[in-house]
Amino acid sequence: MPQRRRIVTQRARVRVNQYERDLDRGPANYVPLSPLSFLARAASVYPDKPAVIHGERSFTYAEFDARCRRLASALRRRRVGRGDTVAVMAPNVPALLEAHYGVPMAGAVLNALNYRLDARSIAFMLEHGGAKVLITDREFSDTIDRALGMVKRKLTIIDIDDALHEGGTLLGEKDYEAFLAEGDPEHAWRGPADEWQAICLLYTSGTTGNPKGVVYDHRGAYLNALGNALAFGLTSRAVYLWTLPMFHCNGWTYTWAVTAAGGTHVCLRRVDPALIFPAIRRHGVTHMCGAPIVMTTLIHAPDAARVKLDHVVEIATGGAAPPSAVIAAMEAMGFRVTHLYGLTETYGPATLCAWQQAWDGLDRGTRVEKMARQGVRYPTLEDLIVADPRTMKPVPRNGTALGELMLRGNTVMKGYLKNPRATREAFRRGWLHTGDLAVWHPDNYMEIKDRSKDIIISGGENISSLEVEEVLYRHPAVMEAAVVARPDLKWGEVPCAFVTLKPGAPPTTAEDLIRWCRDNLAHYKAPGHVVFGPLPKTSTGKIQKFVLRERAKEA
Repeated sequence: MPQRRRIVTQRARVRVNQYERDLDRGPANYVPLSPLSFLARAASVYPDKPAVIHGERSFTYAEFDARCRRLASALRRRRVGRGDTVAVMAPNVPALLEAHYGVPMAGAVLNALNYRLDARSIAFMLEHGGAKVLITDREFSDTIDRALGMVKRKLTIIDIDDALHEGGTLLGEKDYEAFLAEGDPEHAWRGPADEWQAICLLYTSGTTGNPKGVVYDHRGAYLNALGNALAFGLTSRAVYLWTLPMFHCNGWTYTWAVTAAGGTHVCLRRVDPALIFPAIRRHGVTHMCGAPIVMTTLIHAPDAARVKLDHVVEIATGGAAPPSAVIAAMEAMGFRVTHLYGLTETYGPATLCAWQQAWDGLDRGTRVEKMARQGVRYPTLEDLIVADPRTMKPVPRNGTALGELMLRGNTVMKGYLKNPRATREAFRRGWLHTGDLAVWHPDNYMEIKDRSKDIIISGGENISSLEVEEVLYRHPAVMEAAVVARPDLKWGEVPCAFVTLKPGAPPTTAEDLIRWCRDNLAHYKAPGHVVFGPLPKTSTGKIQKFVLRERAKEA
């Protein structure tokens, strides 16, 4: 028996090594990560620096911090706390930016609503997310009024009465500024009890069925914000123009990233070249973000709206790969484009086309082709693979083998709210399955070739719709292009192109564009049909290919 006890004791000692014994985690050496800590630091380091600019109004970091604490305090006095949801329906105004701090300071979860959605969708989100308070800008009072008529739960309504917007109706019990006045500017906030605690709820823009509620946690938001600062070169000198909707993946977490760097937020109610160019000049904007449609809007802005830039403006873009022609046009105007890739499920950006010094010497055409790739993982993303989704075997890094892009790490969502089945499906075999088809290049850069549902199979050959779109964008008359599959009796499917021509472009026919594609692609990849007109888009500016697929059947 003594011998047996000695063996057990030795085994126990093996399990607890010298680096684990008496070295415990405590308040002195462990604090749960939260992006809200960025505001406390910025207010301490840069108290008198402009933090938020909106029209003629400006708040210093000390004032910004006090307003966020007031919001948290006012919510707590309404018994809003952990597990509760506060929804906000607003454009890029200070109230929505403050909600990214004040709502989680109260322990609650922020649900930034997409103001481009219809009343029925908004009603579903308010019910599904269990909103207790709704802060809403009067610009959207018609939609909100109809949505509230479909909601069974009782909500506290607070109005944003922004002087920069005329019209609309006040629906709530008081306006936002009066609500802030109820709160304590020195409200104490000690951080989340657990960094896994939910911080935000976002809804996907699904094309079928109800949207899924994506849940973010404090840790992931903190890390992705720092990843943004590193990837995009944010410093205390940064002046960030809000052309990206804050409701879109919480502004890709730049709502926290700019504050982490001690930069200045410049709010903008709507994306309009007539507002963007003057704001860049007036405030010395250094950074901005947006979907490719934002760049297209700037490129084709009327001459009267344009302003010659006297400094380089960094612009990050995501969504569909920006065509190389768009990148080249932005460079010519004085913008430097950084291509990002991500999903609502990954807090926005998860990969970037990291710049290589060797690219400096490349000609513009070769350079922008490299820049159009989705690139490599973010500094704060743990891992990515391009693999066969059935075998999970990574594809060869030869730039041609196609596989599904999969991601994992601390900047992947907690999961889908009240939808365990969808969460399990998304996380199967230990990876987030994106549904995007990609290749891996020999230099380790990844390039999205298509959504798995968007690949065109013609006569047994795979055709990337993005590849055909890239060629169409190079045509001097084309402003926007989207390619989808059209059923064909002989080939099964053939590419069908939907095209919007540039204003004032010379007459261009379908035959002209088909010939252009045949001259620049393998002939079987050229579209057999071309349809002219405006392209349908989602509320976040993405082209609705599911709509085009239905139209293609009739083309």
